[in-house]
Amino acid sequence: MTTPAEATVGADSTAPASAVEQRLAELGLTLPAVAAPVAAYVPAIVSGNHVYTSGQLPFINGKLEATGKVSSGEEGLSDEPTVSPEDAQRYAAVCAVNALAAVKSVIGDLDRITRIVKVVGFVASDTSFTGQPGVINGASELLGRVFGDKGQHARSAVGVAVLPLDSPVEVELIAEFS
Repeated sequence: MTTPAEATVGADSTAPASAVEQRLAELGLTLPAVAAPVAAYVPAIVSGNHVYTSGQLPFINGKLEATGKVSSGEEGLSDEPTVSPEDAQRYAAVCAVNALAAVKSVIGDLDRITRIVKVVGFVASDTSFTGQPGVINGASELLGRVFGDKGQHARSAVGVAVLPLDSPVEVELIAEFS
């Protein structure tokens, strides 16, 4: 299983440029290159003093490490590939790191972030799976470790039938900056 740390190691061999990137480095993470859009949209956009990211998939070194529905294995009888809630939670953290890369691409310096305002997480769920909040905790907890109090945010965790490229999870965020 690839961890978020492995997901982003080697993306940029230079020293962290900001306190936020230094904190990521302390957690064993570096920002990856911004994921190329898979359709007609941009990864992030600025409106006023907020950055809105598009939904970020858990790309690791440019590819999805897992596909399928999230299932604890105790519900449903799906013959499709499944992803455990624990693995999906780790992938949600990867999505959050990818979202931070998208934010940096439009504001230049993650130290400008004054608050993570909102996180929206989508979980491709087996029809009986109801643990979406626990899965999206992967993103929320990572943002809390990186930003402390500035990382506390409003959130939605939504179960869906399918996500782009059959990803198990997708995360978008809104960040306020100065």
